[in-house]
Amino acid sequence: MEAIVLAGGLGTRLASRLQGLPKPMAPVAGRPFLEILLNQLRRSGCTRVLLSVGHEHSVIQDHFGASFHGIEVDYVVESVPLGTGGAIRLALAQAREESVLVLNGDTFLDADYAAMLRFHAAEVHAGGGAAVTLAVVHRDDVSRYGSVIIEGQRIVGFQEKGSSGPGHTSASPANSGWISAGTYVLARNLAWPPGLAEKFSIEFDFFVPEVARLRPAAYKVDGFFLDIGVPEDLDRAQTELAQFLP
Repeated sequence: MEAIVLAGGLGTRLASRLQGLPKPMAPVAGRPFLEILLNQLRRSGCTRVLLSVGHEHSVIQDHFGASFHGIEVDYVVESVPLGTGGAIRLALAQAREESVLVLNGDTFLDADYAAMLRFHAAEVHAGGGAAVTLAVVHRDDVSRYGSVIIEGQRIVGFQEKGSSGPGHTSASPANSGWISAGTYVLARNLAWPPGLAEKFSIEFDFFVPEVARLRPAAYKVDGFFLDIGVPEDLDRAQTELAQFLP
């Protein structure tokens, strides 16, 4: 298993808590958040991680070095911010495996990543492409995140933040639905559309306009999910992530 972890975020909304640290190094239960992610990857059988870094990247490189508990760690340094899409495209050029797991460095998802890779491989072999798989989680209120529209095993559309979730029933809230958990499996040789800017968002500038061509597979996860991007969620992480610490 090979993974890309997007660890170049500025953490503007967490500036008062970070004290100059890059966002993925935010302290959670006494250790950097990124360390929690790498431990999770290690337990899933990951053997190589490409850390996509930018802001204060030397802090991350000095902490982890070239390996972490047996995982080979390489760095892909953005000289200028490239957005999530630009960072992923740059890192994929250094990947070795045919399919690569991609994680956001400020999001924790309690998922079986080895099973997610197997699911992706099965969708590829079933036909119809599936060069992309998105992990999705169900939420009673998707208005903060935006939602994905799923038919069978495939994502066929996206709804913007503030919209009601699709497919709700009388037994579920009107805003319930599936959201992207910010975790993907991508083909190393993913076909990018011509004319795509150097800096772009993987979801808004690629997945959304290309959804009909890509027909991404939807890997449904019912495990714990938390994005530490705002102070109140970083505070939640201090206690709620304790169960996942080694």
